[in-house]
Formats: sequence, structure tokens, C-alpha cells
Amino acid sequence: MTDTDTSLLILIVEDHPKNIQFLGNLLMPHGYEIGVARNGQDAMAFLKERVPDLILLDVMMPEMDGYQFCRQIKKNLEFSHIPVIFLTAKSESDDIVKGFEAGGTDYVTKPFISAELMARIRTHLEIGQLRHLIPICSFCRRVRDDQGLWDKLENYLDTHTRTRFSHGVCKECAKKHYPDLDIN
Repeated sequence: MTDTDTSLLILIVEDHPKNIQFLGNLLMPHGYEIGVARNGQDAMAFLKERVPDLILLDVMMPEMDGYQFCRQIKKNLEFSHIPVIFLTAKSESDDIVKGFEAGGTDYVTKPFISAELMARIRTHLEIGQLRHLIPICSFCRRVRDDQGLWDKLENYLDTHTRTRFSHGVCKECAKKHYPDLDIN
């Protein structure tokens, strides 16, 4: 990822306007798109419209605290893959453990060092992108599954995604397998 990658969306879930402004000013020069929610319920509404690449989440918010919000999204298969970095003033060991138990990917206490937060954000975004890579053989196009076995791409996608195939024949294969047909 580079500082010019503008396709990555970070959702800031924070109830203090000054903190939102500070985080926005920190993230936007690096090319990140910013979404904002003032509490957990607003964040849930945001997720119904757009799925962010990462969430920066405060713990202490009205209506639904950060722990509750994190537990909710981690139960939902549509959102469970999103890395959540808790960004909070709660710095006790029990609070940190509670954040990880709720499904947080990382936990940063306020006040934080901007360069450290940016490094953590980049790391979690890169890890998220690597999770979407599929190991495929350069020659036979078989895919290595979670057990290290090689299988047809179609079988892998059928097992790991909701993707379905419709079969057809491309022009090159039609010429190769049906040489008598006039295909131009």
C-alpha cells in the first residue's frame, strides 16, 4: 500500500468532535477515505451503507460502547473480517483484554503517538489485503486450500465463497477443441 492509495476506507467511531477532526487530519494526507460515526448505533447504520477496510473505535460512547459494537460486528459474517483498532483512554490491563476478547485486532491508548498509530493502521490494512490472496499454481491453475492440498479453482471458490460459475467456451478454446467451427 502506498500513501496515494485512495481506495481504502477507514471508519472513525468517536463521540468527541476534536478527536474526529484530529484523526481525519492525520489520515487524509495519506490518501485514506474517512467515514465518521458518533456512536455504535450510527456505526451500525454506516456499515449497512458501506463496508470500511478498517475501524478506529473508541470505547466510551453513549448508547452503545465500543466493546458492544465490536462484539456485534464480529458476530456478523459480512463484517467480521474488518480489523478493529480500539483507540481509547481506557488503559488498564483489564480494559485492554476486554477489547481483544470483544474481537479487537489492536488496542491503542490515548494519548497516542501519531507515527505509531499510522504504522499499526498500515500493518492491519496490509494483513487484511493479504487475507484475500489465493495461492494459485502458475502452471495448472490449481489452488492451495487451508490444509495445503491443491484443488481446482472452481472447487476452492465453491467451498470458500458464494461465487457460482456458468460455463461457456472462450474463442481460443473453441478454436482448439472445435476446429471445424468457423469462429471469428
